[in-house]
Amino acid sequence: MLSKLQVKEKVVGVKQSRRAIREDLAREVFLASDADGVLTAPLAQLCREKGIPVSMDFSMRQLGQAAGIQVGAAVVTLLK
Repeated sequence: MLSKLQVKEKVVGVKQSRRAIREDLAREVFLASDADGVLTAPLAQLCREKGIPVSMDFSMRQLGQAAGIQVGAAVVTLLK
């Protein structure tokens, strides 16, 4: 499942993901299970409204590593 995050067509982070979701560029969203809900809950709601699949089975560390960055990631969004 995390191997999906190794594609080039992705954005990492809350702001970039929110923009991609709003502009209908998002294909799938990965939210870290240990991220602050204040950050992730609005994104999860926006995804529900737009019908975008959301996965919340991974930690920030796991998402960051899978996305190829040196720090944890609260959200990673795959683009269309």
